[in-house]
Amino acid sequence: MKIFNTLTREKEEFIPIDKEEVKIYACGPTVYNYIHIGNARPLCVFDVLRRYLEWRGVNVKYVQNFTDIDDKLIKKANEEGITVPEVAERYIKEFRVDSDGLNVKPATIHPRATENIDEIISIIETLMEKGFAYESGGDVYYRAKKFKEYGKLSHQPLEDLESGARIAVGEIKEDPMDFCLWKSAKPGEPFWASPWGDGRPGWHIECSAMSCRYLGKTIDIHCGGQDLIFPHHENEIAQSEAANGQEFARYWMHNGFINVDNRKMSKSLGNFFTVRDVAEKYGYEPIRYLMISSHYRSPINYSIDIIEQGKSALERLYNCRDRIDFAVSHAQDGGEIPEFIAQHTEEFINAMEDDLNTADALAAVFTLAKDINLAIDAGAKKASLEAMAEALDTLTGVLGFLYNRKNDSLDAEVEELIAERTKARKERDFAKADAIRDKLKEMGIVLEDTPQGVKWTRA
Repeated sequence: MKIFNTLTREKEEFIPIDKEEVKIYACGPTVYNYIHIGNARPLCVFDVLRRYLEWRGVNVKYVQNFTDIDDKLIKKANEEGITVPEVAERYIKEFRVDSDGLNVKPATIHPRATENIDEIISIIETLMEKGFAYESGGDVYYRAKKFKEYGKLSHQPLEDLESGARIAVGEIKEDPMDFCLWKSAKPGEPFWASPWGDGRPGWHIECSAMSCRYLGKTIDIHCGGQDLIFPHHENEIAQSEAANGQEFARYWMHNGFINVDNRKMSKSLGNFFTVRDVAEKYGYEPIRYLMISSHYRSPINYSIDIIEQGKSALERLYNCRDRIDFAVSHAQDGGEIPEFIAQHTEEFINAMEDDLNTADALAAVFTLAKDINLAIDAGAKKASLEAMAEALDTLTGVLGFLYNRKNDSLDAEVEELIAERTKARKERDFAKADAIRDKLKEMGIVLEDTPQGVKWTRA
């Protein structure tokens, strides 16, 4: 598999440290509110990466953190008159509702920053011993310029980074480039004891601590959105490699931005949408479809029209899968595995091996579905149909689609109503038959009378 490595700006052959287990760290949310559609993209994209590697027989240890102590959580807690842990707990639960809705597999480990204070303090102490960090007024800062490779991920010259550096009110730094590792406690804020006094960790240090604790000093892949390249991931590299004396992550993967109606998403522009907002109107699966229908490094545009197009595209896949089930129940025994299954599976693999090209992989899935429909029309036999079902389930499963297909209680009710309608038609009670059809239509079920019997699909 080839991966575009942000660190080298080249597409490289992915060679894991341990062929038996790939270690991936994905930056998770700051849990002070519902996640927005921009957060959904890395969630879905790197879930597909994980699913693909696992399908190819690789064990994946996937760590995604929760930032549960931060200025935003403190502000939210003060606004609502509750504690920071209560804010964090609420929005971790809401995150799980949304990630489950998007069919994102839970991480192997979901560590929290507040569970790793000892590890954070230990790394800071190491950095101070090595001269990479210093204490100032109860805060601890990292000496960015002491790390000779600072800027290697963002590929920005040091002078350009310096021009954008600022010293915030209350900061006492040796250099504007330096960043905070430990913040001294302010009245009314949560704090932990440290060698430099009561305080709390800075944002960047928590990921270095959790990655090292749960995955080791060098990991295979570190991933997140493009907005994290600088300063967050740049600072992670600087502090981790200075503390540990070895490479932090071998491959860096970053997904592109999301625009809304071709404009940057922003609360000030009034085009800011949470995943929950969109899901309540259109469901979660069309959101997932949007997130992986383009190459992960390309920017994507969110609009109502595009979400609707995604719903229609998913419906084609659902209808194809339902057609297989219906055809199997009426098919003759026998049949061979169609050649097109291997062909389209190979196309799918080739796309995914080329820097996780989900757009081309999805095209292979739709071509597979098209050939399956043609085979059904031609009267494919049972063994052939079962092979088609397995292929479609496998490839859509890697992409994380068709997870709303099964609803046994609804299916049973629908089948019972269809049987009643069939009986009514045989008895020439067309009024009752039409009433049942109308009832099913209200339930979102569309009927199609075929020579093999009545076929139903969800509208």
